[in-house]
Amino acid sequence: MKKLILSTLTLAMLIAMGIGIHAGAQGAPRVIDITAKRFTFTPNEITLKKGEPVILELTTADVTHGFYMKKLGIDEIIEPGKPTQVNLTPQNPGRYVAICDHFCGSGHGNMNMTIVVE
Repeated sequence: MKKLILSTLTLAMLIAMGIGIHAGAQGAPRVIDITAKRFTFTPNEITLKKGEPVILELTTADVTHGFYMKKLGIDEIIEPGKPTQVNLTPQNPGRYVAICDHFCGSGHGNMNMTIVVE
């Protein structure tokens, strides 16, 4: 009987530890790589879940670019050789457009990307 109780307690402890580890892994932010290059962002559209913590890892393949999205509170400069991280946890569903707000050449006015929050 003692062995059965001990085995049950050990199993319950292992299950509880496994649930704790799994819950911790779920809380880690997802990292999304975004590359700016005249005159586009790659990817051009990403989809996030409301309340999901993410890190946007911004890099440039050529010159200095901007990454501006007022409604999500993002205003960053992306410089060559210097990755820029943006921590983001969107709270409102919708479609948001980010623009390059640092003049980067003749196609600058068309440089944008979309973030969809579901």
